[in-house]
Amino acid sequence: MINIRLVCVGNLKEKYWTDACNEYKKRLQKFCKLSVIELAEQNKYQDTAKILQSEGTEILSNLAGKNILLDVKGREVSSEDLAKKIELLSQQISTLTFIIGGSYGVSEEVKKSVDERISFGKITLPHNLARVVLLEQIYRAFMINSGSKYHK
Repeated sequence: MINIRLVCVGNLKEKYWTDACNEYKKRLQKFCKLSVIELAEQNKYQDTAKILQSEGTEILSNLAGKNILLDVKGREVSSEDLAKKIELLSQQISTLTFIIGGSYGVSEEVKKSVDERISFGKITLPHNLARVVLLEQIYRAFMINSGSKYHK
């Protein structure tokens, strides 16, 4: 069973984000070992470069296994693409880490340190919504790989 980790800058403040994430975490239990690592947003700095550097240091210290950054400028992937990627990687590695940056994105150092950068489209999502979408897409990937009718 593959370990899937989400490294996320910021926490879920509203109950509806938490509820949505918890639902997908529950559904994913039979397919993977899922952990979510929440990193504090660095709003104590007024300089964006300092924020990115500080958050980047925290992200880098939490990378493990194969690391995939959600990035609006990354390679666009479909649900089927993600399903194939997860199926292949689950046969090759034990840990897959997805990274969701904060309000200002991530540092160049983080971008250079990850194995891959993917995008769910050209739109920018708030990181709370990006987390829910990512969890749903991971769940969908397992449903596709298991032949379920969830993905129509």
